[in-house]
Amino acid sequence: MARALDLDDRPATEQVAGASGILSRSMALMGGHVGVHLRPAAGSDARVAEADAGTVLRRISAWADRLTRFTETSELSRLNRDPGTAVAVGPTLAAALDWGRYAEGLTDGIVDIGLLDARLAAEEASAANEPNGVSGTAASLASRSWSLDRRAHGAIVRRPVGLRFDLDGIGKGWLADRALDRLDRHPAAVVDADGDVAIRLDPGMAWSFGIADPRLEAHDLAVLRLTGRDGGSPRDDGRFGLATSGTSVHRWDRDGAVTHHLIDPRTGRSAKTDIVQVTVLTRTAREAEALAKSVVILGVVAGYELLERVGVDGAVLMTDRDELFIHPATLRWLA
Repeated sequence: MARALDLDDRPATEQVAGASGILSRSMALMGGHVGVHLRPAAGSDARVAEADAGTVLRRISAWADRLTRFTETSELSRLNRDPGTAVAVGPTLAAALDWGRYAEGLTDGIVDIGLLDARLAAEEASAANEPNGVSGTAASLASRSWSLDRRAHGAIVRRPVGLRFDLDGIGKGWLADRALDRLDRHPAAVVDADGDVAIRLDPGMAWSFGIADPRLEAHDLAVLRLTGRDGGSPRDDGRFGLATSGTSVHRWDRDGAVTHHLIDPRTGRSAKTDIVQVTVLTRTAREAEALAKSVVILGVVAGYELLERVGVDGAVLMTDRDELFIHPATLRWLA
């Protein structure tokens, strides 16, 4: 996971503007913590930043309430329970599903939001060492055969009988980017959606982020110092996305059968990979999340090829042999 290094470390519920000029506010959400961190303009009223941070957190909470699979009342849960093959959904869920379909294309099909049942099977694999997951062929074919018909206010989801969606990782990156759009008045802003981080920096502003070492608590594999840039192109607008994915969290070992939450859509089971952790830096949190997850699933060789093909602003990969690979684009940001 990437962590902001120049933020105040006081309790997350406090609103603070310390010596660094950073104001932070966060809340428990989406199975973790979501934080909004702002550097207000010099001489501005700190109450404006406080109000903006609070407003954005409430908006994230409202959006997350529609997209989570962990509450029975969410719109996503209602969609997953609905027996119909054509179901109307509202604009927020429609937009998140639309991004999920785009991410599938971005990652050559490795991101697949139609594999909820495979992920649940990995989480619930029996102690009898039965193969975890569902049939790979069945999972892949079913998850590819849904579509989204956009309407003026929402969409119609068309899918095979029984297909259910999981927006956990995809939703967090998407929410972070959407929330960041509401913080344009501040010279520097960070939205951290439980590790999927959306960042915007005006020219001349800088923010440092540590990439945590999964083997050692409170130790960093690398530190990235991001700076605002304004080169006149969309790639130089001061926006970044930073996300980390790996197999060292959400991992279960039952009688020697190891499973984790990253499902390979080619098999419908927990990915067999030589990567422990990947951090990706790109323009948006949603792209960084999708790519980081995909690289872990693909492994070092195919994963690195994906990063090269798509084009990223940086990447740090750690293998199960304790090898560290740093993408050349990362070098300009290393502290």
